[in-house]
Amino acid sequence: MIVVENLSKHFGKLQALNKVNLTCEKGECIALIGPNACGKTTLIKSILGMVIPNQGTIKFNGRPIAGQFSYRNHIGYMPQIGRYPDNMSIGQIIDMIKEIRNYNDQTDEELIEAFKLKQLFHKRMRTLSGGTTQKVSASLAFLFNPDVLILDEPTAGLDPLASELLKEKIIKEKKKGRLILITSHLLNELDELITQIVFMQEGKIHFHKSVEQLKVDTREEKLAKAISLVLKQSQHE
Repeated sequence: MIVVENLSKHFGKLQALNKVNLTCEKGECIALIGPNACGKTTLIKSILGMVIPNQGTIKFNGRPIAGQFSYRNHIGYMPQIGRYPDNMSIGQIIDMIKEIRNYNDQTDEELIEAFKLKQLFHKRMRTLSGGTTQKVSASLAFLFNPDVLILDEPTAGLDPLASELLKEKIIKEKKKGRLILITSHLLNELDELITQIVFMQEGKIHFHKSVEQLKVDTREEKLAKAISLVLKQSQHE
């Protein structure tokens, strides 16, 4: 579904991505992990078309995305920090996005209902807590039934109940065959969700493994411990 081939990107002297190759198929929930400044955000923004690589190709459903925009209609994106017009209300934001997308099928408002956002539709964005803003971002990511979901630190700032509701939604969409990419520093949040791990370091993919294989390689039964072990090992390399 998404194929990254020999992707490189530099910002001045900083090599953010260095000949990255990655294949992501539908029905997978893939965690993109690694230390700060390892290239995760640049890779995500390259897939979204927000960063133009210096070298390499990204294909979506077999077609290069360079110069294309329509493929983004099939992607739901939840940023780590959502930024919205301060003076608009939650309801106005959601209505505006619906109008911009001009989506003709039935929208998925399950998270809007689960988070009880309709009761807050009158609230201005500038008055919202970080957690409520995250709920808005999550609801918008799932709203148009995307084939691909890219979720950047999705549970950061959410209260425990909202976090569980979001995780249940992610699991449900994975079962429908969506491709889901997640970045997270909260390793214990990933256990029930993901099927594969992509570990990045210094702009390169250090490994791409199934969860089962990672547990075998690290001899750890819990995913959080397996990932922690990998991160510790990487610091000594």
